[in-house]
Amino acid sequence: MSMKVLVTGATGFLGGYVVEELLKHGFEVVGLARKTSNTSLLKELEVEIRWGDITNAAEMLEVIKDVDAVVHLAAYYTFHGEKERFYKVNVGGTRNVIEAALKNKVKRFIYCSTTEAVGPVKNPPANETYPPNPTYEYGRSKLEAEKLVSYYGNRGLEYTILRPTGLYGPRNVNDVSYWFIKAVAERSFLARFVVGSGENLIQFTHAADAAQGFRLALEREESIGEIYFIGDEKAYTYNEVYRMVAELAGVDPPTKHIPPWLAKLMIAPLEFFNKLRGEENFLVHVDTVDAVTSDRAYSIEKAKRQLGFQPRYNLRDGLKETIEWYIENGYVKPPRK
Repeated sequence: MSMKVLVTGATGFLGGYVVEELLKHGFEVVGLARKTSNTSLLKELEVEIRWGDITNAAEMLEVIKDVDAVVHLAAYYTFHGEKERFYKVNVGGTRNVIEAALKNKVKRFIYCSTTEAVGPVKNPPANETYPPNPTYEYGRSKLEAEKLVSYYGNRGLEYTILRPTGLYGPRNVNDVSYWFIKAVAERSFLARFVVGSGENLIQFTHAADAAQGFRLALEREESIGEIYFIGDEKAYTYNEVYRMVAELAGVDPPTKHIPPWLAKLMIAPLEFFNKLRGEENFLVHVDTVDAVTSDRAYSIEKAKRQLGFQPRYNLRDGLKETIEWYIENGYVKPPRK
């Protein structure tokens, strides 16, 4: 008998990959969507769509019925957003989903957290016992939601928490990896300099690999009550990532290094004008300088050992596929001949 799984955030970037992965492995999938969401992929995949907003407890009670498990991906995801909304959606919304699930006798619950719930790491890579120290409100709200999930674990919830590293892949737009790739590929002013030494570590996950992690967590009962980092096999230095993206995009990599204080001085007025215009770009924030001069590297050994997780993409292959998709779909200008 196939397992019927409700996926919240099914219309999002990661949600699309998770739905595809579950369908491919014989799961029956129900996608939760808001009225304002783009449901074209779900319709193309012929997935049952249920309408609701996770911040509405009554709607969740109606939606989470006649399923065997919930994969909870829906979140307010941005690094520079409204503090109140982070907690309303990421913590309050998660509580609504869990309580609706338990009231409807749905115990199996896979929660999508993030490595931002842990934050930067000293002596990388960190494993799952590393003490969290999130630097962004987004990460803090996701850590609060993790605590909430484990609290309900003592009340019958059979949960697993997954913490993917920075997501990238085709279909990912208006997000950190997209802005970074676009800036390097188009030789924008922001990508002409490397901040600091460029030797700090950053780790990515292709969305298809992250989706594999969610499917494996559903399949393996030994994952109940556990937390896992999900990511690429290894972390890379910023210098390595710059070179890789530049080479795949057919442009020269940045070679000039500038000290963090100077980078902050240069970015501050750009951040101010972006705010006035109501535009968002993760790269155009003074606090991003601190982010790129700290290490974010995490061990996936536990996921490999207990879940059988094995990333299918190395970063070069994943970036190649992603950059080609961006160029083909007009998100990134092709290199000048």
